[in-house]
Amino acid sequence: MGQVKEKKLRETIKLARSKGFYEGNTQRKVDWSAYTSNQINDVIETITFINKSVDSIDWEMPFGVVGRPPIHPKKLAKAILFIELLGIPERKAEGWLKLLKHHFNITDNLDDRVLGKAYENDSVRSILIEVFNKNCENNGIFCGDGSGLEQSRKENYESTKKKGLYITTIVDSRQIVQSFSVDSKQECQLMHDLVMELRNKLKNNSQIQQKLTLDAGFVDRKLTQLISDSKITPYIFPKKNLTFKSKGSLAWKKMLNFFISDIQEWLKEYHIRSNVESFFSSLKRIFGIVTKRKPNSIYVQVICRIIHNNRRKLKYHVNASFD
Repeated sequence: MGQVKEKKLRETIKLARSKGFYEGNTQRKVDWSAYTSNQINDVIETITFINKSVDSIDWEMPFGVVGRPPIHPKKLAKAILFIELLGIPERKAEGWLKLLKHHFNITDNLDDRVLGKAYENDSVRSILIEVFNKNCENNGIFCGDGSGLEQSRKENYESTKKKGLYITTIVDSRQIVQSFSVDSKQECQLMHDLVMELRNKLKNNSQIQQKLTLDAGFVDRKLTQLISDSKITPYIFPKKNLTFKSKGSLAWKKMLNFFISDIQEWLKEYHIRSNVESFFSSLKRIFGIVTKRKPNSIYVQVICRIIHNNRRKLKYHVNASFD
């Protein structure tokens, strides 16, 4: 009996990997009216969002600071979010902020050096993390993957891939980021931490069915079990020559049994994963390459871009109608 199931598994994997086998490929619907409205009102709505979301964070300035009073980190966080909205360097941003800083209730003069140092400010980073965590609601349908973060135009055209900076994310089917990591570590290792972060966010979530789709780069029995223990159904595309041996992971066997029992339905769930690819494409197309070089500055730049992505996608899906 075991040999028969193993043989069926190998045959099903071969079928699933064959071109044209999956039957359920449908075109994603777009509400062009909501999309157009989102584009037109983007700057106005983003400025309102920056003020409201940053001002809602409780953050007190420390007492007993010697010397010139520091600029409040909430003002710096607003300025950086505005810089990343426009995708401009600090010198140009200084001029824009002289013109528009009253929209953010900023009275300080923020020159390019102050703005550059703000990316390394731990308080600014903490405020931005809180803003991100408060603006990443989900619909329970998740997909994850990793992608390279180009730090120069040259990297886009190199013929050989080099180990560099990667972003690993979990997004929902609306491309709203739930958890992410910017690192050079192997993406499967990072996914364990991202699932734990997602698990903590879902503790009070009453949704009945949640699922997470991952490609074959995340084939890992421990990860599969972790996803299942988090009350999320795993859909991890199998590699060739996989076996039913669970090695302590009952979720592994359960996933593969569903895979061979109804392959088309399984693939229908799995192909939700295309949304994470669309997210990476959108992030890089809209915001361009990563321009920072220090690890903390890179993280701050990326989280600002993700905050803007989440706000835009949430706004679109609130206004969109797919009837």
